[in-house]
Amino acid sequence: MIAIAEDALLTPIVRMKKNTMKYRYRQITGGQVICREMDVPALYRDAVRGRWVKVPGQLHQSKTVDVELNLNESKDDTQRWVKVRLLFVRAMAEGDKPTPGKHDWAVFLTTDRALTPQRMLELYAMRWAIEVYFKEVKQHLGFMREQGTHYAGYIASMHLAAIRFCLLAIAKHQHQASSLPEMRRQLCTNVSHIDYASRLWQFFRALISGALEEVKTLLGDKLDVLMQTIDLHVKRFFVQALQLDTKLLRMEAL
Repeated sequence: MIAIAEDALLTPIVRMKKNTMKYRYRQITGGQVICREMDVPALYRDAVRGRWVKVPGQLHQSKTVDVELNLNESKDDTQRWVKVRLLFVRAMAEGDKPTPGKHDWAVFLTTDRALTPQRMLELYAMRWAIEVYFKEVKQHLGFMREQGTHYAGYIASMHLAAIRFCLLAIAKHQHQASSLPEMRRQLCTNVSHIDYASRLWQFFRALISGALEEVKTLLGDKLDVLMQTIDLHVKRFFVQALQLDTKLLRMEAL
């Protein structure tokens, strides 16, 4: 993944596992440069432990270690070493919070060794908004649920889900909702109420129609006109409830 980002001229910021992947670490000892290949746990023990520095504006401590990483995993390929920065991070003990243990730390990687720890964490935190988006559109906004086998249909599905999400975000801003899920629940509740009212009207319509049948001899041909008038007024009510009447739409366009 890091190699793909490099080939695309992008700057990756990724969280790394504490595995046996080797990094080339250079140290100056006794005036000589010593180069060793070490994994993350070894780097932590040798260059990080006991050297934590507070991250400005955040409740974290960090330590950066500049190393090199071979992007070609296969031993048969030509080695492709690139300079990367490893950022070791742990939370700070504050108030009644427990002191972080010896394993309570994480490590991040970037190919831009000019990035500060604060900036790296800020950029990485942006991924949460992406996670929220995909969770919302997949679970609630119909992402890739349209029936079809055409490629254009899949592209349209992704765009439709994005449009729904944008409309939801606009509604959240306009109604000052606490969150996107809260705004979605409000809208779903409103739609449910309208749907229930629509179904309830069918019941009352049957009652009204049955009652009018008994006075059909008095009303004659006017019975059909009366029911049509009632249906028209009820239809207008539901159109206004959904805010789809022509007058309102024109006012919104101004």
